[in-house]
Amino acid sequence: SGFNSIGHMDTMLRGRHHIGHYKEGEEFIQNVFHVLFLLFSGKEKSNLSMCWLQYEISKVVQCLQAKKKKKLKAQGRKSKKLAKNLLKAPDNRNHLSLWKLYAYLEWLLGNIDDARKVFDTALCTAGTGGLKSPQLCSLSLLYAQLEVELLESTEGAVTSRAVHILTKLAESGPYVPYSGQVLSVNVLKARKTYEHALQDYLSKTPVSDQDQVSDASQLVNLVGCYALFQYLTVGIDAAVLIYVQTSQKLEAPCPQKCENTGENFGIHNFPTALEAVTLLHTNLLRFHMKMSVYPLNPLREALTEALKRYPSNQSLWRSYVHIQRKSHSASKARRFFDGVTRSTNCLEPWLFAIQAEQMRKKLTENVQRADVGEIHSTIPETGLTNRIVALFEHAVQSENGTHCPLLWRMYLNFLV
Repeated sequence: SGFNSIGHMDTMLRGRHHIGHYKEGEEFIQNVFHVLFLLFSGKEKSNLSMCWLQYEISKVVQCLQAKKKKKLKAQGRKSKKLAKNLLKAPDNRNHLSLWKLYAYLEWLLGNIDDARKVFDTALCTAGTGGLKSPQLCSLSLLYAQLEVELLESTEGAVTSRAVHILTKLAESGPYVPYSGQVLSVNVLKARKTYEHALQDYLSKTPVSDQDQVSDASQLVNLVGCYALFQYLTVGIDAAVLIYVQTSQKLEAPCPQKCENTGENFGIHNFPTALEAVTLLHTNLLRFHMKMSVYPLNPLREALTEALKRYPSNQSLWRSYVHIQRKSHSASKARRFFDGVTRSTNCLEPWLFAIQAEQMRKKLTENVQRADVGEIHSTIPETGLTNRIVALFEHAVQSENGTHCPLLWRMYLNFLV
């Protein structure tokens, strides 16, 4: 009974203002967490704690998107209370990933100073693993990324808090909170350390599958930290170079073929690492374009290459649709969507192609109806309507599309 919003059509039309979590559904989910919590122990319990906190953070993000200040305050109080209770558990006190989520929660709620204190405390107690500790790398990367987003411009970023965090990570010594300056000699040393660490990672071969998983995520964090460090101390081109070199290395087939399966073995053929590195690369380019004047082409090329390889990655599609909205010519994007939908079975390209056309239709209608008050345009925009219907028709005929309730509901909604 709790999930009433599934039956509503208007969740689609409202865009950002989705219907929130329903009371009964919310109670049900909380009960599930409470019951499961008593059944697990050790590492499983820590993982469950992380899931729970991530779920709470998703609700905070929802309040932020809907711009509901009152609801955000109440939700923030609940989420913080839960986070503190989870961190009090003896197993979780040194669990860096949980500390990271708690600091992120404080940051989202706008308590920047409190969040910094949490980050600093976590980094101080984390020990001196440096670039070899996956959790420490991941924590430092998020902290630095959030700090970079606060910068007004990249000029003078060499002495910023973000550079301090990334430099301290490379030093592998005890962490010291930011005091307002970063020594240039430390920056030079850190750059050398990052360079060697990345070369070591790309040249080593993991032994088991388990190692491969942890190595892949560690490599992504390392590349993220190094590229962000280069972006702040040298510039965007230096950062892009790291992403490009890493991607080329990860794409290269590994000389050791597994004899029985004939598959490539080693980190070189680990697709999740390559996908995550690509996502970091495109996100940095998008951020840089917000900060300063930079051509659109590098980002467009990076996105089109990535989407041919990962047609089901929603974050990449969102970025692609976002940049295509700025261009007046739709033909290039249409050709691209058409090519991707032909070469893959996944549904995401269809859904985003439809969304892109619907945005275009809305934009056209707004322009045609501008400044005329109640009198609507007498020339309806039929071309786009026909194109959207054709897209829907093709999509629901595809194997996956036939069985996708969302697609059918969108189609009905559009026809209405």
